Amino acid sequence: MDKLIYVAMSGAKGVMQRQDNLAANLANASTPGFRAATLAFRSIALELGLGGAALGATAGPSAQSGTQSPGTQVFSVETTSGADLSMGPVQRTGRKLDVAIEGDGWFAVQGRDGKEAYTRNGALEVGSNGLLQTAGGLPVLSDGGPISVPPDSILTIAPDGTVSSQTDGQALSEVQTLGRIKMANPARKDIVKGDDGLFRTASGRPAAADERITLTSGALEGSNVNPVDAMVGMISAARQFELHMKLLQTAEANSRSAGQLLQVGS
Repeated sequence: MDKLIYVAMSGAKGVMQRQDNLAANLANASTPGFRAATLAFRSIALELGLGGAALGATAGPSAQSGTQSPGTQVFSVETTSGADLSMGPVQRTGRKLDVAIEGDGWFAVQGRDGKEAYTRNGALEVGSNGLLQTAGGLPVLSDGGPISVPPDSILTIAPDGTVSSQTDGQALSEVQTLGRIKMANPARKDIVKGDDGLFRTASGRPAAADERITLTSGALEGSNVNPVDAMVGMISAARQFELHMKLLQTAEANSRSAGQLLQVGS
């Protein structure tokens, strides 16, 4: 079968992945602390023998062609998925439980899987279970685990992440320290983004707390997604997908013409 089919097919698949990635970014353009996801692709040349077995390289799932003819096939494959870790804009909200990290760093939260994960979303609240949590319901962690908040408490969060509570009528001497929000700053190469939008260390082990990180209370960091760039990227991806479809149509037309020529020759 014409190699053009496999080249166009793998290219179209890559463009569809890019379109999905851009659509997810655009949907989170207003999500506090969101980091735009990125995709990287590369070409890979495979020496294929009979039955489509790779002879000269190791192919991933997206590089398998199933062709029955020997020769070299070139495919596009996803190499890594990552994230743009640049800061988003910080806006003042005046809400006491809105906090933004100054510079690099991450809030430590408990993911849905029960393991420690990291986010830049500082829109905090007190859940129905009495725990300090993110707007998405993830418990915020301290060095001793989730932070429990007494009923009817007025919370304040210090620049170093210390969470204190006070009830109406209490004297300042009766302010209770509930814990200190764990903030970590692992190296950028050691942190990866998961499908749930949270970040984790590449090793899977909790990162050490960094006491040098400071917070700004009453402010939120916005998403670093540029909606205009995302829209332009989606339009470009749609046009590239159409090009790959035209290549497949061209390969089909060439195959049909070759078949007709063989019939005339016979």
